[in-house]
Amino acid sequence: MTSQATPDAIVITGATGTGKTGLAVEVAERTAGEIICADSRQVYRHMDIGTAKPSAALRQRVPHHGVDWLDPDESYSAGRFARDAWRWITQVRERDRTVIVVGGTGFFIRALLAPLGPEPTYESDRRLRLREYLSGRAPAELKRWLGRLDPRRAEQLAAEGGRQRLARSLEVVLLSGRPHSWWLDRAPETPALRATVFCLELPRHELYERIGRRFDEMMAAGLLGEVRQLLARFPAMSPGLRSVGYAELIAHLRGECTLAQAVEDAKRSTRRFARRQLTWFRHQLPEDTIWLAADRRRSELVDEIVRGWAERAARPGSGASSSIGSGG
Repeated sequence: MTSQATPDAIVITGATGTGKTGLAVEVAERTAGEIICADSRQVYRHMDIGTAKPSAALRQRVPHHGVDWLDPDESYSAGRFARDAWRWITQVRERDRTVIVVGGTGFFIRALLAPLGPEPTYESDRRLRLREYLSGRAPAELKRWLGRLDPRRAEQLAAEGGRQRLARSLEVVLLSGRPHSWWLDRAPETPALRATVFCLELPRHELYERIGRRFDEMMAAGLLGEVRQLLARFPAMSPGLRSVGYAELIAHLRGECTLAQAVEDAKRSTRRFARRQLTWFRHQLPEDTIWLAADRRRSELVDEIVRGWAERAARPGSGASSSIGSGG
């Protein structure tokens, strides 16, 4: 292991439900590694069941960074994640351990492999009022507004720009007075991480079946009760509570739909989210990403990741940061 400014690392990503968490723990145990969680929802405290957060037992086996980091009413951007992640990366490397970045939030992964420029700052109350206003607008309307205010950013988000990312870019434009794409073009605040990237994939029908089974398991584990407890402490419009699965159950608790309808809506929303992830991975991951069939035995996947990482790390000048896609 070396202590260079941009050290070699392992990145394990893939759509929700592909088994990244358990696989990453076994890879970490094989490589004397520590895990940095690149998941925009597992960062939140008290949101355990609905985010498929690594269990306490898994976190005892391998150190995890970036889990239970914020309360659900706090915002967390890709730029802030990159700054936090580099602090953890430095600490992991100082312990002479392997850096393993794991998660399905593409913008977080991109913020490490192809770093972002600085982000604007503004008053939290103004942002909250604007966020509440934007929450009442249809996604098509948000797309139309962003297309007028920041055409380049609108084009970047065309493939995987869900409501939250569209609203985030509109917040930047309206509160800073500059297009979000302008901010993203500024000089990066953090270095680019050299990494060997692995992406888990499944046939679409199997992925959807896993998503449905997993949500049923979450409900059996007490997800509805978790949502009730969160609503007793945090506003329904909190960034964390707008997550897929939570938002649909909140609608049920407000009397807007039956529990059965909320569950079906959550499964449908998760499938749509997975489709957006798959689109992002196809177009934005580095060209030399190693794609792995997630339905293989875990021991085989661990062996291939460890072997592939060792081979890539041994190549002079290797790394993902030079060949990542150009979208933001």
